[in-house]
Amino acid sequence: MVRPTNGPELKNLPPEAMTQVAAYFQALSEPTRLKILNLLCAGERNVGELAQLCGFTAANVSRHLAVLARQGVVERESRGTAVYYRIADESVFALCDLVCGNIARKLESAVDGQKLFRRAARPVPKPSGRK
Repeated sequence: MVRPTNGPELKNLPPEAMTQVAAYFQALSEPTRLKILNLLCAGERNVGELAQLCGFTAANVSRHLAVLARQGVVERESRGTAVYYRIADESVFALCDLVCGNIARKLESAVDGQKLFRRAARPVPKPSGRK
């Protein structure tokens, strides 16, 4: 397996920028926010729609959206009394696909390993005594 090298972007980041990178990843580290992003993948939605689809209160969804907006992942637009959100940084999907693919491979490998273990752990049939 070829190990990727850190690109010049990561190597040359000052500590302040590393803190911003960490904050971006932290915004993506909450399952509710990932669920919201998945819903926004289909197009913009207002807070009420997102709350209903997520099964959370509008206030809770608004707090999660505020975190994502601070990191520039989503953007908001007010229309009358409703606020609509949409993806502002499409690269978040490429990042999520990369991580999800890696996790899927690990899970598949673990399942394959469990299957091998179960096969190896099967009891050996006893001879029937017939000749």
